[in-house]
Amino acid sequence: MKFGVLRFPGSCDEVDAAHACERIGDAEIIWHGDESIGDVDAIVIPGGFSYGDYLRVGSIARFAPAMEAVARFAQEGGPVLGICNGFQVLCEAGMLPGALLPNRSLRFLCRQVGIEVVDAGSAWTRACEPGEVLSIPVKHTTGCFFAPPEQLEAIEASGQVAFRYAPGENPNGSVNDIAGVRNEAGNVVGLMPHPEHAVDELTGSVDGLRLFESAALALA
Repeated sequence: MKFGVLRFPGSCDEVDAAHACERIGDAEIIWHGDESIGDVDAIVIPGGFSYGDYLRVGSIARFAPAMEAVARFAQEGGPVLGICNGFQVLCEAGMLPGALLPNRSLRFLCRQVGIEVVDAGSAWTRACEPGEVLSIPVKHTTGCFFAPPEQLEAIEASGQVAFRYAPGENPNGSVNDIAGVRNEAGNVVGLMPHPEHAVDELTGSVDGLRLFESAALALA
């Protein structure tokens, strides 16, 4: 299996994301200006500050040539994972519902949190069990998931909530404790916590590997 990891000006977690992918298969970095993503089997859009977060987080990255190829890849059923800034990019591109707003505290936060797997049927959660709690770190300033009432109701009703923060562990004020969502088809998933930072016992948790293992299962 081969993962493609996007790199934008301002990305800072693409190397860690690639290393996480390499624990499951092969990985290569894809430059944001490339019009083709090559022959990869899955795409990871990593965390960081794409284009310096100018204008609004993820709002410039959505127009990158590589994102046009990612959108076509997703439309054809290819697995796409957006982590933190990558989640923001996918929401800006309309590939995932909702939006990410500044944390309720208006402060940067970095801590380990528990996230509950709500939907275990997506391409990035198949190695998990519904209700399973994963220990994964968060580190962001703009991570408060929001959707207006009608859209939020539709997201919940259609089963598009992929992850929720465990009770009492919502760090940013996200509505309904939502930590990650998926598209209707289940091949595109975005979340604010960083699974690529939870793939080695030295970090205190290997729970993040479950997402990358899930992608391999989805393609098996």
